[in-house]
Amino acid sequence: MNVPFWVWVAVLATIVLMLAVDLVAHRRAHVIAVREAAAWSVVWVALGVGFGVLVWVVWGPEWGQQYFAGYLIEKSLAVDNVFVWAIVFSWFAVPRELQHRVLFLGVLGALVLRGAFIAAGAVLIENFSWILYLFAAFLLWTGYRMIRQRDEHVDPGRSAVLRSFRRVVPMTDAYHGPRLLVRRGGALLATPLLAVLVLIEVTDVVFAVDSIPAIFAVTDEVFLVFTANAFAVLGLRAMYFLLADLVHRFVYLKVGLALVLVWVGIKMLLKIDVYYVPTGVSLAVIATILAVSVGLSLRATRGQGRQALAVPSEPPFRVATDAEITALEPLWRRRREARDAVRPGDRGPDTPS
Repeated sequence: MNVPFWVWVAVLATIVLMLAVDLVAHRRAHVIAVREAAAWSVVWVALGVGFGVLVWVVWGPEWGQQYFAGYLIEKSLAVDNVFVWAIVFSWFAVPRELQHRVLFLGVLGALVLRGAFIAAGAVLIENFSWILYLFAAFLLWTGYRMIRQRDEHVDPGRSAVLRSFRRVVPMTDAYHGPRLLVRRGGALLATPLLAVLVLIEVTDVVFAVDSIPAIFAVTDEVFLVFTANAFAVLGLRAMYFLLADLVHRFVYLKVGLALVLVWVGIKMLLKIDVYYVPTGVSLAVIATILAVSVGLSLRATRGQGRQALAVPSEPPFRVATDAEITALEPLWRRRREARDAVRPGDRGPDTPS
């Protein structure tokens, strides 16, 4: 697949532009309603699918199918990531109007980290072909583990990452609006929102460790691996607000995702020395597994409506009062010094006394 440099530049520019549009559209902190989330989800999915159609038309059906197989894998695994986010936000009792800011920064970090992972994976495959055996074994083991642990849930309160963060980074006990850092009593402190952001980034790294080898099983073209990841990740924020209150309905999704990982692991093993499974067949298998798991889930939970995850009766963090927010010092000392420390000798001849 021959991808000119200007195409890479155009794709990256499109991603940056869409991030800027999303940031401007949500510059005011507010609760994202289901209708707004649905509208944005349509936009992001249309963008991802539209790019796949463009790949299909310009480079041919084989590359188009590889892109869609990768996009479908990343999008489906992202749903499980969204459900983990819902658990994290509910445990931390993050105000709903602040959640989009955390997710925006989280997705921004995810794009950078996944880009690094993809580059590293491509280099490893190029120089050490035997690494594919490790990737395939890892996918099979991950799928088996997901099936074994399908009824287990993340417990943020027992997170080693959170404990380490609180031990190393001085932190307030309250949310101060959308601020990640505040200054109080001359000391620079992290807010709980920064701790949540760190935990969100760590969970994405964990999911990327599963998803990056999985997508390399269906395509080894770096351009397709990156774009499928990028367009799948871009829609995660809208997907969260659309699906967060429906976690209880996707009871068989984890089993479906596990079977997808097992399938792509088998496909990778066959691809190395035995048989190359046609991309169209692989895409059909992945789509069928996901459709069946989602369909069975919705059928088993029919009649159940939207239901937000329960917030702890005693949340670990509170919301700062207006008086506490007003009393905060300027974040950077130089701003305070420039504002307050105006000495008489510094005044110019035209400065009034």
